[in-house]
Amino acid sequence: MSEKQTNFQFNQTGVTKRRLSLKWKWAIGTGVGVLFIFTFFSFFVFNSISQVMIGQERAQVNTTIDSVDSRLQGVSEIDGITVGKYLRPDSPVGHTDQNERPYSNSLLTNLARRDVVVSVYSLKGEQVFATKRDSEKFHFPEKRTVSRVKAAQFNGLIGRAPIRNSKNELIGYIQVVDTLNSVKRTQHKIIWIVILLTIIAFALISVFGYLLATYLLRPITVMNNTMKKVTDDPQTELRIPDLERNDELSDLAIVFNDMLDRMQRYIDQQHQFVEDVSHELRTPVAVIQGHMEMLNRWGKDDPKILNESLQASLEETKRMKSLVQEMLDLTRADQLEIHFSKEETPVMRVVNQVFNDFKMIHPDFTFTLDSDVHSNPIVQIYRNHLEQVLIILLDNAVKYSTKRKEIHISASEDTRSVQIAIQDFGEGISEEDVKKVFNRFYRVDKARSRDKGGNGLGLSIAQRLIEGYHGKISLESSVGYGSIFRITLPIDKVETNKQATKEKSKKEKSDNA
Repeated sequence: MSEKQTNFQFNQTGVTKRRLSLKWKWAIGTGVGVLFIFTFFSFFVFNSISQVMIGQERAQVNTTIDSVDSRLQGVSEIDGITVGKYLRPDSPVGHTDQNERPYSNSLLTNLARRDVVVSVYSLKGEQVFATKRDSEKFHFPEKRTVSRVKAAQFNGLIGRAPIRNSKNELIGYIQVVDTLNSVKRTQHKIIWIVILLTIIAFALISVFGYLLATYLLRPITVMNNTMKKVTDDPQTELRIPDLERNDELSDLAIVFNDMLDRMQRYIDQQHQFVEDVSHELRTPVAVIQGHMEMLNRWGKDDPKILNESLQASLEETKRMKSLVQEMLDLTRADQLEIHFSKEETPVMRVVNQVFNDFKMIHPDFTFTLDSDVHSNPIVQIYRNHLEQVLIILLDNAVKYSTKRKEIHISASEDTRSVQIAIQDFGEGISEEDVKKVFNRFYRVDKARSRDKGGNGLGLSIAQRLIEGYHGKISLESSVGYGSIFRITLPIDKVETNKQATKEKSKKEKSDNA
């Protein structure tokens, strides 16, 4: 399905509605996030720059007040003529060098600034000097003040200070008004620059976010396509290819492939179970049906035929019951990883129990147990399953030991695993049949196996159970000399050590008592 097609989906009413692709959500979300951060940062920078510029203007106002006050210190009385001699640009008064140009002086430069109005007032509050027309109302200051004033018609700095001569006599007042027009022009430029940079940053980050999302979400597209193909054909062997990325999406792909493999196994098991049931139950059903039809036609009037038919039907019914139970056991054995993955069992307890049970059940047989296991190893297997495997193998050994009724059981261990071997001295199995005995429904001698009550599922169940717990089962056999089945199960060292510690503690308590 193309990306354009995925931009639409059906709601429950059957009406298509527009949806936003995850890549676009990622891109827009990234852009908006960066836009928010950039705006916050720009506001902080803008505010900081504005404060610095206003601080500089405030310092400049103070410098202007200092310069005017310093120039007028030699004056005894302030009036327009006197102040003009000292402050007007064309006046040579106050210059030590007659060749110095008037506006090279810092004071006169400040007086000539467009944004600054310098006014001098007499003691009566009359304006005697002004560099420009001043619309701000004058107030008599008791001390120097420089304050920010925000009104309807004015937004700037106003500095006011009393003027004293060299004798510290109050002779007038000075007012410096800074409209901050240059600062405002600079602020406007900065705002437009920030807006332009914000738009460019949003566009670039959005494009980058889209490209990044496209790259990062590419594996999800592959997964999505694979899921759709699996949905269309559950029997497909298609899997998510190696993403060649060591991240969470790679982990997700591995888990998804494992899930598909497990689902495929369950589907195969289901099909196999249905095929096995239909195949194996066909014969006993046909036998029972044949006997019932014969009885229905004429056999019910003959007591001998009636008895034989009922007996045969009963035997076939028992065999069907056994067959169904074994097939269910085989199905459960395929699902160990779901239900019994964390079970723990002390292996030798089960071996000894099954050994004693068979000695009691088959008194005509000689059972021998040879154990080289001196610890109490714990293996990861459900106790009933280990018991079931041992019963299958011992029952199989009993069935095929016709002449020499002797069965040996041996157990040994190493640092990693426990080995259990069951040896009989019966008919043995040919090399060709050894490779097939673990196949379901396989019988070495079908006629004799049916007489012994076997369905050909026991060894298959045993193999599934052992391998389901990461163990191994193998067979060595020779025709006429018997067979040896070997089981290997890994030891759980952590649980074994815990068990050994508990037993040691119990022994110490018992000795102390």
